[in-house]
Amino acid sequence: MSEIRTTCAYCGVGCGILASKNESKWVIKGDPDHPANFGRLCSKGTNLGETLGHQGRMLHPQVDGETVSWDTALDTVASKFATIAEKHGPEAIAFYLSGQLLTEDYYVANKLAKGFIGTPNVDTNSRLCMASSVAGHKRAFGSDTVPACYEDLDIADLIILDGSNAAWCHPVLYQRIQQNRRKRGGKLVTIDVRETATTEGSDLALIIKPGTDAYLFNGLLSEIARRNIVDRQFVEEHCVGFSEALAAANESSGDIENVASKCGLAIDDLRQFYDLFIANDKTVSCYSLGIHMSSSGTDKVNAILNCHLATGRIGKEGSGPLSLTGQPNAMGGREVGGLANQLAAHMGYDAASIDKVARFWNAPNIARSDGLKAVEMFDAIAEGKIKAVWIQSTNPAVSMTDSSKVREALANCEFVVVSDCMEQTDTLDYAQVKLPAAAWGEKNGTVTNSERCISRQRAFITPPRDAKPDWWMVNQVAIRMGFEQGFNHASPAEIFAEHAGLSAFENDGERAFDLSGLCEINEADYEEFQPVQWPVLGPILGPILRQNGGEKRLFGKGGFTHKDRKARLIAVEPRLPVEKVSDQFPLQLISGRVRDQWHTMTRSGKSPTLSRHRTEPYVEISAEDAKKFGLVHMGLARVTSRLANSIYRVRITDGQPSGTAFVPIHWSRNNSSGGLSGALFASHYDPHSGQPEGKAMPVFVEPIAVEFSALIISRKPLDPKLPIFWTRARAKNCYLHYLAIEQQPPEGWPDRVATFLDENVDDLITYEDKSVEIFRAALFKNKMIETAVFIAPGHNPLEERETEKWFNSTDSSVRNRWMSISPASVDGKGAQGDLICSCFAIDAAEIVEAISSGKATSVEDIGKLLSAGTNCGSCLPEIAKTIESAQKPV
Repeated sequence: MSEIRTTCAYCGVGCGILASKNESKWVIKGDPDHPANFGRLCSKGTNLGETLGHQGRMLHPQVDGETVSWDTALDTVASKFATIAEKHGPEAIAFYLSGQLLTEDYYVANKLAKGFIGTPNVDTNSRLCMASSVAGHKRAFGSDTVPACYEDLDIADLIILDGSNAAWCHPVLYQRIQQNRRKRGGKLVTIDVRETATTEGSDLALIIKPGTDAYLFNGLLSEIARRNIVDRQFVEEHCVGFSEALAAANESSGDIENVASKCGLAIDDLRQFYDLFIANDKTVSCYSLGIHMSSSGTDKVNAILNCHLATGRIGKEGSGPLSLTGQPNAMGGREVGGLANQLAAHMGYDAASIDKVARFWNAPNIARSDGLKAVEMFDAIAEGKIKAVWIQSTNPAVSMTDSSKVREALANCEFVVVSDCMEQTDTLDYAQVKLPAAAWGEKNGTVTNSERCISRQRAFITPPRDAKPDWWMVNQVAIRMGFEQGFNHASPAEIFAEHAGLSAFENDGERAFDLSGLCEINEADYEEFQPVQWPVLGPILGPILRQNGGEKRLFGKGGFTHKDRKARLIAVEPRLPVEKVSDQFPLQLISGRVRDQWHTMTRSGKSPTLSRHRTEPYVEISAEDAKKFGLVHMGLARVTSRLANSIYRVRITDGQPSGTAFVPIHWSRNNSSGGLSGALFASHYDPHSGQPEGKAMPVFVEPIAVEFSALIISRKPLDPKLPIFWTRARAKNCYLHYLAIEQQPPEGWPDRVATFLDENVDDLITYEDKSVEIFRAALFKNKMIETAVFIAPGHNPLEERETEKWFNSTDSSVRNRWMSISPASVDGKGAQGDLICSCFAIDAAEIVEAISSGKATSVEDIGKLLSAGTNCGSCLPEIAKTIESAQKPV
């Protein structure tokens, strides 16, 4: 089979991928011709091939737990929606969508809900990711338009990363930045509330107090004015509001000493940052969830945009603001109107826009006002105002803030429909109707990345059993509700052509989002579609070539999309997080992502390679706070907010400032009894964007007494409900289950362990040393190891993880059956330690051995010797740390 060009399923970088089949295995590699990545992939993209199996997939539609035909399922949804709309009004129905959907899926879902059912209650998990950037763009520019492009990262003299751990979350872009530093001497300033892999690779790292970014950039605006680098001509010709914005900045931030105090910075570091900005016209400011995911995120965005507008550093080569999108198609969802406060195609709910869209869609029942944003939507479900919700390709029971309330709302909702590719997610537990969706690699459509570049996703695998594309499901429900004329698309290409047509309809240049050059796209053109940045104004079909259309940068000469064509500088009054630390809750909790996992792990958690990096939910805390609260490294701790509590493995780190703690967002009840981070955060949301706070919540942390730890390795996933803490991770041909047990059971270990084992076995061997309280067991079926159990005293995760290699072995000799539970590892080596490089499966022990043996002395040597760090580069800071630790004198 020839190589299929497609686009990655993960973050908003939008990397091009080449997929090809080698015997029975899919080989995934970067597309060297794609403008987003030029052949590079991160660890997640590199290992997409490990997630393509059908294990764990939803294969058939279900209604009330019973497998049914597609006709039955679709009739049920259409009939129930129609009944609820007639009885309670269309606003009693809601759609909750996802940045994982393709643009074509998004378009028809938005059209059905807003145009034909007539409900404005359409929102998306992008509300949790990028909504504050959307609101900031609209306030400043008049539309949700990103002015810069990735090429600017290659040629900028100064790059600012604020609230972005790009080394882990956008590794391909991070490596472009590092290449700029190496080849051109470009400078990198990172701004964060804790040290990360990204801050370690910067020229200047500003570790600020949580929530103080607006003070920092207001101070910069004041400094810009004081040092007389305002671009007066640009401001006078293309902007309004400068005087008011500057007055607000001067009042809130004042002089440099005041800013340093508010942000918790050394004056010299702050002055160095301001000096760098003043000195470099070619400045790109990148910002991501650390800015957006805040109860004042929109103001933070506008504080950054103010500095670029005041200096005219926008829409020019190597200069401009660039928001880094979290999902592969959050941008595409924004384009079609998949947010509650948008109608469609960058049009809102003003009378003129409603009239245009209604005429284009021939939809007299069109919604006529803003709908409920995500937090408000689930509140309305809880209150019974929304009676039915269709959740597509997302897992809000885990990802939403105050997720316990979301679970309760869904449990009590009259009618919940969930379409997903997986058969088990926390959200699916609440669905009356479950619809099997086609997954990445099985469906066709388009996605738009962070630089407005539209790329194709192409199918190269047949969907399993009854799985269908999301657009097909939506169209079928629409047809059954009587809306056939608006939903008779035969293919994604037809939907895209309609989407492009709406963007161009009576546009006349008033909206930056314009795909008029793609309105006449046909099936052949769609199949050959090459990446292109919008706006696309001229006919560029047959085949579409990216050099024949699109604009890299916008607003360099003005032309903003407010009615007067001028940008707005916004008077920003900084606000700190709503909830403050106290004696009861003395630590400020921060949430975020880890390098090798994605969202709630329904896809990335299938990869054995990715699962090795971090196998358990963890809380990072400073040594000072660990001592204060009695925590030990790799022990267990309970993290408690005023809403909930959850258990985490403790990681003590020098990079976590005292008074704060960090937890990842990825774990759920589907793979752990702990790590339910969404439940800890209150739903305080930004008044402009509706985006909830995920970067500041006061908590208390306390140690958990654990008498025994256990590791169970099994060929199938187990549900070990008995211990106080458990978590499950994928490994090659098996699953790893880590357990914490408060005390030895009265009946002894053999009987307790029997609760985890399959009774249909050929052989069971056990080993117990009561003098040191160690117990081991191995279960065999058809002469192959089925399950291995290791129990030992204390907190520390057990080192017998090497036993997982026996699950890849066909040697069933007596010696090797006993070796499977012996203390020695399979190959005589010690424990692997943390996985450092996922791309080449290099662990800490291998790097330490290379340093200890003298074969390597530097990061570059490790790359040459082991290949670690030579692909996506996201592990380079960890390699450097491991080398530093190995070289320290004992």
